Amino acid sequence: MSTPYDLIVIGGGAAGFYGAITCAERLTECGLEARVLILEKSARVLDKVRISGGGRCNVTHHCFEPRRMATHYPRGNKALIGPLHRFGVSETVAWFNARGLKLKTEADGRMFPVSDDSQSVIDTLRRAADEAGVQVRTRAAVRSVEALRGDAEEPAFEITLRGDQTLRARHVLLATGGARAGGGAELARQLGHDLIEPVPSLFTFHVDDWRIRELQGLAVDPVRVRVIDQDLHNEGPVLITHRGFSAPAILKLSAWGARQLHALDYRFELAIDWLHGADPRPTFEKLRRQAGTRQVHTRSPFEAIPKRLWQRLVQAAGIDEGCTWAPLETEPRERLIAQLTDARFAVRGKSTHKDEFVTAGGVPTDAVDMRTLESRRCPGAFVAGELLDVDGVTGGFNFQNAWTTGHLAGRAIAERLGAWG
Repeated sequence: MSTPYDLIVIGGGAAGFYGAITCAERLTECGLEARVLILEKSARVLDKVRISGGGRCNVTHHCFEPRRMATHYPRGNKALIGPLHRFGVSETVAWFNARGLKLKTEADGRMFPVSDDSQSVIDTLRRAADEAGVQVRTRAAVRSVEALRGDAEEPAFEITLRGDQTLRARHVLLATGGARAGGGAELARQLGHDLIEPVPSLFTFHVDDWRIRELQGLAVDPVRVRVIDQDLHNEGPVLITHRGFSAPAILKLSAWGARQLHALDYRFELAIDWLHGADPRPTFEKLRRQAGTRQVHTRSPFEAIPKRLWQRLVQAAGIDEGCTWAPLETEPRERLIAQLTDARFAVRGKSTHKDEFVTAGGVPTDAVDMRTLESRRCPGAFVAGELLDVDGVTGGFNFQNAWTTGHLAGRAIAERLGAWG
């Protein structure tokens, strides 16, 4: 049989590439041969990197303190504190800078390549893999992975591809992405892991309501959103889409409420405070005294609320189009306040956010050693990225999980193979 690989990485995404590169670079720097292979089931690698951030790739987030960074992960936050101390945002930024990829920080803290092109991130990773001697095979779907009984000098794993080709490796890194896809979850189970049921996270809300119909593209920032009868709330920008609501306030709400909203079958009532806690009554009183002859529907008195949305809310309050501010009675005024501060919308489903998908669930973090990402169930097997029960809110946090866990796994495997620490 041919010489076994030192490491076979199953999954050609961000975590898989980063783990493979880290392992191979450390072996090479120590004068050791790097026999590292990435297996990717699809036709091309790093597809999620390609589409993220609208094609710009939100590499990470400008949050350099590990404990504060970890608060952005609804699942896995405590487990990530240690790993982020060992390899966090500072180390990630330095790694890409050292390889010629400069990052920039936007006002909301998201960090993108200066090129604003995800292809530059892909090129950096592919080039680093090539230089480190990492082999990459696409259209290589893994059917099974089996732990063998062998000593330190013998192959520890046999990997069978579709088509029945078998490969052997001393170590294996599972980095298949979210367990929802099924393949990675099954491979983890074959190695003895019980998985937490994967459910979608980071999704938009389906709402069919005349108040927002044909208003797609309008955004209000900031607003407060909450799910009625659930302890779920958030704040930030909301974007009206052709199917309902999106933008960070909604996406973060979906992440923190991933399991609760799944249990509700994505059918619930959403309340929106378009004024972010502000009381509209003083503004109304000022308009009544100083612009009493102005028609209520004519112009939004709140800068954040676009005119077309304002007009729909006025209409929903039952205020006639010709009504002016001076004679506006208490009852319609209170109905308008309710539309502004506690507008209720029936959510009836969800959509993936910009072709991206994130899952809550997967391999429990207590089933791996979070210092090395080695499985506690199957020594020699490592798990990184979203296959772990770790997921972040929108803003570069899920990629940072991939860089952090991929790096720590790759480093631990290299050390196991004789490279320096």
